Amino acid sequence: MTSQTAMQAKPATVNGLDLEALASVVEEIKQDPAKGIVAFHVSSAWQGQTRSETSVESYTIGGEEVPRRFKIAVDEPFELLGQNTAPNPQEMLMTALNACMMVGYVAGAAVKGITLESLEIETYGNLDLRGFLGIDAAVKPGYDSILFTVRIKGDGSEEEFRDIHETVMRTSPNYFNVSRPIRLDGHLKVES
Repeated sequence: MTSQTAMQAKPATVNGLDLEALASVVEEIKQDPAKGIVAFHVSSAWQGQTRSETSVESYTIGGEEVPRRFKIAVDEPFELLGQNTAPNPQEMLMTALNACMMVGYVAGAAVKGITLESLEIETYGNLDLRGFLGIDAAVKPGYDSILFTVRIKGDGSEEEFRDIHETVMRTSPNYFNVSRPIRLDGHLKVES
């Protein structure tokens, strides 16, 4: 390999992501869209008072089940009758939103060859408990808006980071899920 070729060669990993593996996944899905279908499943069980524990056992990608074993604890703060042993559901919602978007920023920067020094997403939401508690039917139980600030630093230009930001807003699954109504189909099974 000549020094000119070595200088033009892209690094194999950027921001901890294997660019060849990423390109391979993208190409496989382009060739066979069924390989891009993923399904996630969690099961949550009450643990007493306001605590719950969610189990993640597996997910499916391209029709193949992949085992995963995680437990996620959720609780409410003392002021909302919990024991403050874990984040509450709203904090978990924001965590899931931030984490999903963060993957997009990291991957977007890596694909552009931008090395990140730091990346933080701070999210804030304000809701009125009168809706959740059924005190006032005119008060929504959820958010009117969720605000977030992305702080990103690396060797990219402001224009490149703005492009990555716009791409994340278009392609992040959880940004999509939180920013647009999606259908929820619930079924109640009363056990005897």
